[in-house]
Amino acid sequence: MPKTKSLDQYLHFTTALAKETGALLREMLAQNVSYSLKSSHQDLVTAADRAAEELIVKKIKDKYPEHGILSEESAELKSESNFRWVIDPVDGTSNFAHGIPFFCTSIALEEDGRLVAGAIYEPLRDELFSVALGEGAWLNGQPLNVSSPDQVKKAILAVGYPYDFSLLDGYVAQMKLFLPVAQGLRRLGSAALSLAYIAAGRLDGYVDMNLNRWDLAAGVLLVTEAGGQVTGFQGTELELDTRAIMASNGKIHDEMLKMLEV
Repeated sequence: MPKTKSLDQYLHFTTALAKETGALLREMLAQNVSYSLKSSHQDLVTAADRAAEELIVKKIKDKYPEHGILSEESAELKSESNFRWVIDPVDGTSNFAHGIPFFCTSIALEEDGRLVAGAIYEPLRDELFSVALGEGAWLNGQPLNVSSPDQVKKAILAVGYPYDFSLLDGYVAQMKLFLPVAQGLRRLGSAALSLAYIAAGRLDGYVDMNLNRWDLAAGVLLVTEAGGQVTGFQGTELELDTRAIMASNGKIHDEMLKMLEV
């Protein structure tokens, strides 16, 4: 765990808050909460998203009132502080709304725009992924390392597809590239957990074209601290406001990038 006292304090707060939010989500899942639509009939929001966000925002405001907050479900709370929290209260809302047991809470902390700590909590499996910049990544306190496959033909990959159907042709083209080559292709319905699973060595690569900062933040730091690699589609250093990303164990990254050049 982190050697720096302040970083350790931030991480402890982040992980405790992620677990508290997960407990709330477990309770609400049992209540069969209803959902409403956002940008399309496939872009859902539930009462659980809003309740989880309210809990997280209140706890952050109480503990760190001077910090900024960027969350999926509400307007950004800006501040003069160097610190900003980036949160996705329920990543995998469609899964949650339909009772599919694959969703999580993602919380990350930025300092001057740089990710420094984060947590992703999957409440139904009680799996807590945590990370601190320069210190490592952990699953329930045990160190994480990415997988060993060094060729795409040995790899399990994950993909996403968009709510913005103007991008659909690009997604189909990607799947046509990777499906015949990889050992398998998965669409899990949670960007945060897809990234966490790369950090844990369960997945070997992940490609998506239409993500937001709150989808990425904690997961990107998890992958890099576990020894993996995350870039844009041209192999450039990832900017967190970039919508399209490629993440991998680092060993198949160049091969995946070359496949996208076709």
